[in-house]
Amino acid sequence: MRQKPEILSAEIVAKTRIFRVEQLELCFSNGVRASYERLRSNPRGAVLVIPMLDDETVLLIREYAAGVHRYELGLPKGRIEEDEPAEQAANRELMEEVGYGARRLRTIASLTVAPSYLSHVSHLVLAQDLYEQRLPGDEPEEIEVVPWKLQEIDRLLLRDDCTEARSIAALFMVRELLAREARENKEVS
Repeated sequence: MRQKPEILSAEIVAKTRIFRVEQLELCFSNGVRASYERLRSNPRGAVLVIPMLDDETVLLIREYAAGVHRYELGLPKGRIEEDEPAEQAANRELMEEVGYGARRLRTIASLTVAPSYLSHVSHLVLAQDLYEQRLPGDEPEEIEVVPWKLQEIDRLLLRDDCTEARSIAALFMVRELLAREARENKEVS
């Protein structure tokens, strides 16, 4: 395994309410020095929730995405608050954005997006055995909930309003996980 470069210095060069731009001065194991910039995010990361209404139906949401200035169809997500485990954050976000809670929650993976530039990590949490429960959220308008069959992910990808890579990856990962678990349960029976 390669030795990570030594961080000689790290300085915040720009800051907004949400983002911090950090400049790093690095020294690589071969002696080469280089400057890098990265966007720093919440060190606890965020959750991306895969809420399964039943064994075949996932609940997607449609909400405004400021980065691309349109309404995007994807999975519920949100930041992890201080001293909040990922599963608890996922259940809170689920109640705020979808109007359901989950009796079974499990983290199945963690993903990064553009790790060369962003320090952000999203923890994928599978939510099952749902029950109706709504908490007030911080969204400026009501979020539309869209049930979707996992077996129709291919059709979902043809849409112009479903482009968020984390949601797409999570849907494929969960589809494969649930299919594998169903096969294993069938073999045991």
